[in-house]
Amino acid sequence: MLLLTNIGQLLTLRGPAAVRRGAAMRELGIVADAAVLCSGTKIIAVGPRREIARQAKRAREIDCGRRVALPGFVDSHTHPVFAAPRLVDFEQRIAGATYEQIAEKGGGIRSSVDAVRSALRRSLAEQVVSAVTRMNQHGTTTVEAKSGYGLDAASEIKSLEAIRAAAARFAGTIVPTLLGAHVVPREFSTRREEYVRLVIEEMIPRAARKTDAAKAPGSSTVRPVMRASSRRSASDGQGAPRWRSSGGSSRLAEFVDVFCERGAFTVAETRLIFEAARRHGLGVRAHLCQLSETAVADLLEFEPASLDHMECACPADLPLLAQSSTVITLLPGADYFLGLLSYAPARRFIEAGVALALATDFNPGTSPTISMPMVLSLACTQLQMSPAEAIAAATINGAAALRLAHSKGSIEPGKDADVAVFDVRDHREICYWFGENRCWAVINRGVLQARR
Repeated sequence: MLLLTNIGQLLTLRGPAAVRRGAAMRELGIVADAAVLCSGTKIIAVGPRREIARQAKRAREIDCGRRVALPGFVDSHTHPVFAAPRLVDFEQRIAGATYEQIAEKGGGIRSSVDAVRSALRRSLAEQVVSAVTRMNQHGTTTVEAKSGYGLDAASEIKSLEAIRAAAARFAGTIVPTLLGAHVVPREFSTRREEYVRLVIEEMIPRAARKTDAAKAPGSSTVRPVMRASSRRSASDGQGAPRWRSSGGSSRLAEFVDVFCERGAFTVAETRLIFEAARRHGLGVRAHLCQLSETAVADLLEFEPASLDHMECACPADLPLLAQSSTVITLLPGADYFLGLLSYAPARRFIEAGVALALATDFNPGTSPTISMPMVLSLACTQLQMSPAEAIAAATINGAAALRLAHSKGSIEPGKDADVAVFDVRDHREICYWFGENRCWAVINRGVLQARR
């Protein structure tokens, strides 16, 4: 057993709902002078230090020195499978080029493709390991990892295999996502319907194919996602949820993502891809409303786990989103790095009752950051979210965006023992100190992994 004791502020995030909305996003479930007792990979007791100490006679004890502890961050949107940074894009953007102008000149997503196609799976896995390890050192314990820079069947599957190989070496949790529908590759520029068929008929079936978990290299740490059978049971904890699990087998992907945007894929194409994902038992998510407004009604019928970016969301869609299980994941790191003057309308979402998550969008072109604390700082200073709202969005709501709120995102008995301890005295400092790493210790599923 492992005992975290002498915690000055413990942010449990526990509560009856599996996702936070509206005013509930400010309720962190803070316990002062607290302790957390873990056994194996699970949390078994949480509460005042003196009460928990009586249950932990033989536990290994970690004195947290009155620091702040909270659930490990859930980074629910990342693109870690790439071979090199996009420095030419960076310089062109500084000189005034827009996202779309850079893409028209051969930069952007397509400029990462050749390097990924020629890279060995081993080198891609090393890149992923490096990224998730650094994320972990900043307090992130669960990472969604997308493919999306291969854009042919062999390279997309190679990318997913690299994610699986990296997961075998990562103490935290990785959730793999197929993003074959990132953009249409150059060789299909005049045959986009053929490329959509390739995603549907080859990439998705191969990514969804189950393998024996005992034989699949690295599959023991690629966590199977459990998806809800009904919209409200998954998101709000109402009633007795019924779950469908991938059980003892491992898939290369748990979700299919689509970049549904001007210059990428249309709503009609996205629906076709979502239908294929559903036929193969995979969850769906989408990049949406980053550069232009897109109505969400035609996609909500597929119950996407998350719709991400949403800077240009239509205000008329907010009531629909508030009634759905779909989490809206905001990515302020991308807005910052792109030099945008406006960010996603977080306050409007919160006031409408939409479930919000925050993620890094770690990628080589538009958000090369692994730091969730930096994202929380941007959420407070640029999105006008309170520190409490930002923390809820980065923990329990991030877990909901991956359909993992049953096991991640809060500190309470029965959940995975994923805890981050920060060298601060008040939880608001996590969002206040930007540009430095205040993470003091990380526990991944009951194992002390990083400590300064």
